[in-house]
Amino acid sequence: MKLFLSLGLFLSLLFIKAQEHISSFNALTITYKFHPKFFLYAEGQSRGIEDYTYPDYYEIKGGLGYNLTKNHKPFIGLGRYATYKDHAISREEFRIWLQDVIDFKAGVVKFENRFRAEKSWFYEPQADKSSERMRYRYRLNVSVPLNAKKIAPGTVFANVYDEIFIVSPIKPAFARNRVYGGFGYQVDDHFGVLAGYLWQREFEAKGNKNVHFVYLALNINIDDTGSKARTYHFPGAD
Repeated sequence: MKLFLSLGLFLSLLFIKAQEHISSFNALTITYKFHPKFFLYAEGQSRGIEDYTYPDYYEIKGGLGYNLTKNHKPFIGLGRYATYKDHAISREEFRIWLQDVIDFKAGVVKFENRFRAEKSWFYEPQADKSSERMRYRYRLNVSVPLNAKKIAPGTVFANVYDEIFIVSPIKPAFARNRVYGGFGYQVDDHFGVLAGYLWQREFEAKGNKNVHFVYLALNINIDDTGSKARTYHFPGAD
C-alpha cells in the first residue's frame, strides 16, 4: 500500500511539472484458462481524455488464445469501441485482430514481444460517415519481480513497455507511440493490481498531441486446468 501511495504522489508531481492535461485510463481484465492449451480473455476499459473525472471513451473486447508453446501465444480477438464528444457519442468502432506474443526470460527479467494486425470499421453518427482502417502494432513489454524470483501471490513487480502504431491508408503512417512505466502487485492466485503512468504521442492529430494517462487496472486470472504451475497474465494498457 505504501508503494502505491508513493507512486501516486510521484505521478501527481510528474503531471504538475508536465503542465499538460491529465487523462484517466482504467481497465478490468479477465483471463480464463479452461484447457492446458486454450484460454479466453475479456477486457473492459474507460478513459477520460478531455476530463479526468468524466469518461469519454469506452471499449469492451475479448477473444481466444492458444498456448502454442510455453513462450508462444497466438490470439484472435474482437471488440466494440465508443468515443464521446460533448456527452454524445461521436464515433463507434468495431475491430477484429490477430496477434502473436513471443516472450523469453533473462534471469528474473521477462521480455514480451507482441505483434498485432487490426482491421477496424468506423461509424460517426453525427456526420453519418463510415470509414475503415488497417493498423499494425508492435510492443516490447518488460516486467521484473522486485521481492521474489518470479511473480506469485505477494509479489511486487515493475513493468515498462514501448509500443508503436502503423496505420493504412491514413497518413501519416506512423500514427502513435506509447510509453508506459508502473508497478503491480499480485494479491493472491486470482487478483492482481497495477498502477502507472502512460505517455501517448498522437502523430495523426494536427500539430501532434501528447496525452498523459494515470493507468489503473484490476486483473483477474482464473485457471481451471488444475495445474500447480500457475502463470499470471498482465496484459498492460491496451
